[in-house]
Amino acid sequence: MIRSRPEIAAPLLLGVLTGIFLVARVHAGPERVAFPENYAQGAKWLVVDRADRKEFHEHYVMPAAIEAARNGAAMPNGTVFTVVRYSALLDAQGNPRRGTDGHYLKGEIVGYGVMEKGAGWGGEYPDSVRNGDWEYRVFTPEKAPNTNVKLGACFECHKAEAAHDFVHAYDKLREAVR
Repeated sequence: MIRSRPEIAAPLLLGVLTGIFLVARVHAGPERVAFPENYAQGAKWLVVDRADRKEFHEHYVMPAAIEAARNGAAMPNGTVFTVVRYSALLDAQGNPRRGTDGHYLKGEIVGYGVMEKGAGWGGEYPDSVRNGDWEYRVFTPEKAPNTNVKLGACFECHKAEAAHDFVHAYDKLREAVR
């Protein structure tokens, strides 16, 4: 039996589209996370001095995340957390200098960390690694992806916060000003 072109083309097209869908579906990784150019339009909800790195960190998030935390809910899809990492200004002995607020004085930006949630993003990871639907990416001071960073550390560190949708300082997020 000879088949016409439409009879052959339809199953072939369906097979190709299914293959593309399956390949796209199993792709996991930081490539999903773009640099959030508008991060500073969100709320600066946390400031942290990192003595282990002699760094000063400013944490930003969108107001919808603060509202979700206040309601004890999971973060909505599309939530982006951004940490801006600054070197601390050092005194003559190499110790971080502190401002009048008690925090380190910030020097140059040394990088950015981004945590973003997307529907179904975590499905490709085994349960031992998966952080819900979160992905992580680190950027250089020039806002380019930093491919030298091992992102497994992000997953390991946030795994302990599963009860709070993998968000550290969830209680402080509840108290943040929008």
